[in-house]
Amino acid sequence: MMELVRGAGGSGAAVPSGVSHGASNAPWLLYTSRQRAVFLAVLFFVGASNNIDRNILGVLLPQIKAEFVLSDTELGLLSGIVFAFFYATLGIPIARWADRGDRPIILSLSLLVWSATTALCGVAQTFWQLALARIGVGAGEAGALPTAQSLIADYFAPEKRAGAMGVFILSAAMGYAGGLILGGYVAQHYGWRSAFLIVGIAGVVMAPVCALLLKEPRKIIAAKTVAEPMRVALAELVKNPAYRCILYAMVIYFFMGYGALVFIVSLMTRLFDVNVQVAGATFGTIAVIGAVVGSLLGGFLSNHLAKRNLANVPRTAGWAMIICVPIFEYALSRSTLSAMYVPLFLGVMLQNVMSPPMFTSLYLVCDSNRRATALAIVLLFANLVGLGLGPFIAGAISDYLAPTYGPAESLRWAIMILFLVMFAAGGFMLRAARYIEQATREGHPLAST
Repeated sequence: MMELVRGAGGSGAAVPSGVSHGASNAPWLLYTSRQRAVFLAVLFFVGASNNIDRNILGVLLPQIKAEFVLSDTELGLLSGIVFAFFYATLGIPIARWADRGDRPIILSLSLLVWSATTALCGVAQTFWQLALARIGVGAGEAGALPTAQSLIADYFAPEKRAGAMGVFILSAAMGYAGGLILGGYVAQHYGWRSAFLIVGIAGVVMAPVCALLLKEPRKIIAAKTVAEPMRVALAELVKNPAYRCILYAMVIYFFMGYGALVFIVSLMTRLFDVNVQVAGATFGTIAVIGAVVGSLLGGFLSNHLAKRNLANVPRTAGWAMIICVPIFEYALSRSTLSAMYVPLFLGVMLQNVMSPPMFTSLYLVCDSNRRATALAIVLLFANLVGLGLGPFIAGAISDYLAPTYGPAESLRWAIMILFLVMFAAGGFMLRAARYIEQATREGHPLAST
């Protein structure tokens, strides 16, 4: 999947196959360590902005529900499909554009779009105006992940890339927690509209800074990457059973994550009679600590266990998926907020333990010339099904049970029901591990299983 070639500096370095030789073999040598640190810091803040604008809605749902008199089903639509459709479908064309174009400009334009439309959410006067603004947020954020990760791959040498990618992934946790904590505080004191306006305007200001500080190495080395035809990539990926299992597992993972966790703050306000500031700060703190600990632990375990057997990478993700279910169910069944702290932290930590090996497993079974396509396809279905349908189905279950159990207990049951699907996700990852182990034992290339 990787080949050892001579980089621009003359030393052996593993670089993706398919990239032209010469200076383009090692674009990271164009920059100093200080420059790369600045690039990563900018990308970290862009990633944090991306996740703040996406997730801040979760802590604002109680106030939005009250002002517009919405059902939980409508809240699920607002936080799900109206955002997810354009976010998912635009990911592939923007990723292909990023493979050829000026990535700092593409990323800055994306940041400008999602930030401006986030600010527009704050001036929406009806449910449908808010829904249209969220569509714009989804369209803008479609350009964030593929473009940023593509730049990181060019800024950092292979032996340092995993660490840089880990820092970038942590921006998601910081953004998620920041959205809950900052959004909860501002909403409690100044209203939900102010929360949208503050984070949106901050992103608009950041967009030109992003364009100014990030550099496009292609302008210096004029590197060109030959893209594999989409139909060829699709055919090769679809016939790979390990890839299919990982795809199914990741779709289910996103379904649970977006469908269940988006309502946690709302659940806390209903069950324990706390305001959105307290609920947002509580879950935000749990989420960020659990993400940092879980991501680092998951990466360490995967690297350590992979030395013995590559199949241990998807196994790590699979068992984390399975074990987290009873822990989350126990946390959600508690009768006081304080009793939820420890089990909820353990569940969130395990949710993040599974993330590094889950994505690493994807790259194990894909040739280097189709990894971006493989990820784009996964994100397409994961976001359409997970982000699009997850919150809607959770809200619909809650509304269906509300006449019998009341609005608080019905939402509790809806979230607990959705968490059960993680058993299936874990099963698919363990099955992928068996395919990888079989291919390794028989000497077959993993990408052609």
